Amino acid sequence: MKKRYDVWVAGAGYAGGVAARALAERGKQVLVLERRNHIGGNAYDCLSATGVLMHQYGPHIFHTNDKKVFDWLSRFTEWRDYQHRVIANIPDGRGERMTYPVPFNLTSLETAFGAEEGKKLGDKLVAAYGAEKKVTILELRQNPDPEISALADYVYEHVFVHYTMKQWGQKPEEIDPNTTARVPVFLSQDDRYFQDTCQGMPAEGYTKMFERMLDHPNIEVRLGVDARPILKEAQGPVIYTGQTDELFGFKYGPLPYRTLFFQFETLFQDFYQSHGTVNYTVDEEFTRITEFKHLTGQEIPGVTTIVKEYSRPYTGEEGEIPYYAIINPANNALYAKYKEEAEQYPNLHLLGRLAEYKYYNMDAIAARALELAERL
Repeated sequence: MKKRYDVWVAGAGYAGGVAARALAERGKQVLVLERRNHIGGNAYDCLSATGVLMHQYGPHIFHTNDKKVFDWLSRFTEWRDYQHRVIANIPDGRGERMTYPVPFNLTSLETAFGAEEGKKLGDKLVAAYGAEKKVTILELRQNPDPEISALADYVYEHVFVHYTMKQWGQKPEEIDPNTTARVPVFLSQDDRYFQDTCQGMPAEGYTKMFERMLDHPNIEVRLGVDARPILKEAQGPVIYTGQTDELFGFKYGPLPYRTLFFQFETLFQDFYQSHGTVNYTVDEEFTRITEFKHLTGQEIPGVTTIVKEYSRPYTGEEGEIPYYAIINPANNALYAKYKEEAEQYPNLHLLGRLAEYKYYNMDAIAARALELAERL
């Protein structure tokens, strides 16, 4: 640690990686300390034993309307055009299963209720809320129209409530509205999961993109290093992307999170399912199954890799990873204590999902990292 660094960065994911590169290009000497044995954070991908490129920490699909972020990341990767489509797989009550697009949309209506009845309901929704609008399920349930409220009850039961309780371990009413807003009814026949202008997958994977991003003479990356014990040696700004409660020794108590358990399976067939991601919204203990070859476009005949995803409470045990902050007034108040503690250190900058106890898409945290680099 005798070499002097202008900026220390704890974490080599989107927050740390983007900030490090942007600062290095401004002439700063940057030290990146990463606890894991790889870069890329939760976007890290790698090859399975059979050569399938898989996302180790669950599917990551890049999408954005922020052209500045897209252009900046495009310096480190080419993109495979990929429009993410997700379907729900649910029992139909007659011993069979049916699938329809999620978010639940006008196509889903016709699948669930038949072409004639589905179109009638769709027309009523468009008249009430406008075409191409996204309306949350909880908002629809409050509509006084009996047909809309009946539809909302159906969607609530078959798409929302069981899936949400599996994902969050809570009743929907207990969850912050910003979270429930992520599960809308889309008044459109556009079956894509995202409608952003720029969508795709890094052509060679996320890890390759991060390798190029961090390949700069002003950046030094050290893997397998817990930054917390040595941050006191930093003489300039510190960008911290880990858990803020952990940074301060959990002195006010741990912040609640949800963690994920992934069950990877190699299957000796061309494909397992019709879409990259299939949500199991009613039954099954897992929330979804992702098949990576749909996402990456790899052509490997006779073998595929899928992952089943389970949501669980985060306990802090060895090997667990905190994925999602549980946003509610009590938890926000607890986080505020840690944020106030961090503000006592003017050179400490909290950045990212864990450090800020917020949900960020990949493009949003990249934008925040670029903004922070400009300020520093």
